Amino acid sequence: MATAGERSDDRPAKITVRDVTMAYGDFVLMRDLDFDVRRGDVFVIMGGSGCGKSSLLRHMIGLVEPAKGEILYDGESFTHAEQETREEMLRRMGVLYQQGALWSSMTLAENVALPIGEYTSLSPGEIREVACLKLALVGLKGFEDYYPSQISGGMRKRAGLARAMALDPEILFFDEPSAGLDPISSRLLDDLILALRDSLGATIVVVTHELASIFAIADDAVFLDADTRRMIAQGNPKELVAHCPEEKVRRFLTRGKDDTQEQHA
Repeated sequence: MATAGERSDDRPAKITVRDVTMAYGDFVLMRDLDFDVRRGDVFVIMGGSGCGKSSLLRHMIGLVEPAKGEILYDGESFTHAEQETREEMLRRMGVLYQQGALWSSMTLAENVALPIGEYTSLSPGEIREVACLKLALVGLKGFEDYYPSQISGGMRKRAGLARAMALDPEILFFDEPSAGLDPISSRLLDDLILALRDSLGATIVVVTHELASIFAIADDAVFLDADTRRMIAQGNPKELVAHCPEEKVRRFLTRGKDDTQEQHA
């Protein structure tokens, strides 16, 4: 396994992926995945198209079951948990899907209020207040009563993030958050992800192939290789560029390097 070298960080693992194989019928997508996500990190799942990045995220949140192995949160098995225990664990997570997944017939505040109304006993007025606060946290104060069709793609992503944060999750999952965004909107979303990590102390898992975002936000990362169907590297992307013995990882991380550095200069 290619790594970025020894790490002195002794923070406990928030998420543990142990010996996981992802398969659809007889087709094995990835095998023998084994890594930890440390508490409070922004952790990036990276790799080329078709390597299984989004599939891994779906496995981590229980939408798909591993063909082998297990996923644990704070040392407790999510894969083998009873349904009631799994639902309790899921309430500690928030997910931002690739397209935002907002209900088009609801205002932004109503979208954010949905999980709050379902999983808390707050009054309608209190639910509205919390929803407005979450929208303010992502820079959408004043847009509470707008519909998704009335705002830009970048604003829809931020509204989706506000909904993912509705129940104050310990873990946030983002599936290609920068997809479809212009470079400025993408950079603003990266900055927001880091600000939320720092202010909320959340552990954040991001699926992306965007180099600018990878270098801007990742504390740690894994590289999934579609050819070998294995994870072939783990480490901070900046360290992987310098030290990873896998040429395809270095090649992936240095494509368009000059442009990426200019964007984050």
